[in-house]
Amino acid sequence: MAADSYKAGQRVRVTQQVPHLGNADPTLATSIEGTVVGFAQEKTGSWYAHSMDRKLWLDRLKLRKDDGELVYVNLDQYSSIEVLA
Repeated sequence: MAADSYKAGQRVRVTQQVPHLGNADPTLATSIEGTVVGFAQEKTGSWYAHSMDRKLWLDRLKLRKDDGELVYVNLDQYSSIEVLA
């Protein structure tokens, strides 16, 4: 995902799935809706990653929910983002 993919002020729904192996229900899914505050690649505190600054870099989407709560969503290959009208 490119850093310019999502603009501040856009309303989005993020759905994330967690694969579940060996269970009757193969995935666990959760969704969150909000207004984009920001989108960036940010590093984690992970010490074992062998990349820039020896940190693991993640795509992070910052959302403001309707009740005002700010939420950071770490995006991965199981994340789906839908831009809402």
